[in-house]
Amino acid sequence: MKFFDCVYELVKQIPKGKVTTYGEIAKAAGNRRMARQVGWALHANPHPIVVPCHRVVNRQGYLSGGFAFGGIEKQKELLVKEGVVVDKQSCVDLKTYGYKFENIGK
Repeated sequence: MKFFDCVYELVKQIPKGKVTTYGEIAKAAGNRRMARQVGWALHANPHPIVVPCHRVVNRQGYLSGGFAFGGIEKQKELLVKEGVVVDKQSCVDLKTYGYKFENIGK
């Protein structure tokens, strides 16, 4: 499976109301050093409704930059609709809302 396709399949597994990081996806895809490439894959996402890339945040829980998902406010809107609390600094508490892939990429 190509790396981008693997990323899309992993992102589809993130449950509503949860988020994960670019690094967590890279690790689950088999190479924890490919977090930046995960970002590239999500930026090129051909199926934004099917692949919920709004559920991906950076390693500290901050929402993605303005170009993604129609902008940071759109990402926040989508996450809030799913019950995720986003603070005034556009950050999500990963201890509360973080999702880890089990038994993948270990």
